[in-house]
Amino acid sequence: MPQQTSKMNAEVKRYWEKEPCGTHGYVVKDAGKFSLDYFELVESYRYSVEPFIHGIAQFTRYRGKKVLEVGVGAGTDHLQWARAGAELYGVDLTDAAIETTSKRLELYGFKSQLYRVDAETLPFEDCTFDVVYSWGVIHHSEHPERILAEINRVLKKDGGVFIGMFYHRFSLTTLRVWLKHAFLKGRPWRSFSDVLFHHVESIGTKAYSRKELETLFAEFGDLELKPLLTVGDTHRLPAGLIPFIPDQFGWFWGIRATKDRNHPT
Repeated sequence: MPQQTSKMNAEVKRYWEKEPCGTHGYVVKDAGKFSLDYFELVESYRYSVEPFIHGIAQFTRYRGKKVLEVGVGAGTDHLQWARAGAELYGVDLTDAAIETTSKRLELYGFKSQLYRVDAETLPFEDCTFDVVYSWGVIHHSEHPERILAEINRVLKKDGGVFIGMFYHRFSLTTLRVWLKHAFLKGRPWRSFSDVLFHHVESIGTKAYSRKELETLFAEFGDLELKPLLTVGDTHRLPAGLIPFIPDQFGWFWGIRATKDRNHPT
């Protein structure tokens, strides 16, 4: 039976079908689509602007482990899991991401079991994976809590871990978006949540405070949250000022959450 997707998630899907994250024209330039140069440019750009991904993901720690990525996008991080020797699975809401990631892994001589599904319902048995990874994806869903419940369900009880990134509402990036779409348009009463929902990437984008993430991950065991200052936060700021900006104002939350051993699944 075909999986049902909500109206909002269908809108999210339409947005990301146009172009998987990180494959913008200014990144790939004139490289042929799905060529080696194309994928090398995508990878180089991603890790130049988000160098902290490797420190959060720690890809090489999970050789031989069963890893699921929720939201494979252009397959850049998926390739790192493959290179690290993980037993690899991936899901995405879009056909574009599944095609891009599949071609990317094939080009580099790797394989993954990829599925085009809405992650609010994952097609896997309970307690299947050692790691579920999702970088900047879940906050685009209409119901992030449903995806996290599914992730918790499919993680193994013995040390199963979620690794990923969510957006941080109280960040310099949020302030910039609010100034542009609320304050400078004479609508200062618009909330941060409202402007992010309507003006950042696909419709429905969410961002979270520390307390909100602690609530969202309440069914997990240990939770580590690390604020990460991004190039989006420091864009156009004087270079001499940037080293003095606290990470607490960063647009990203790096997250590691261990499954509670007492969880019923």
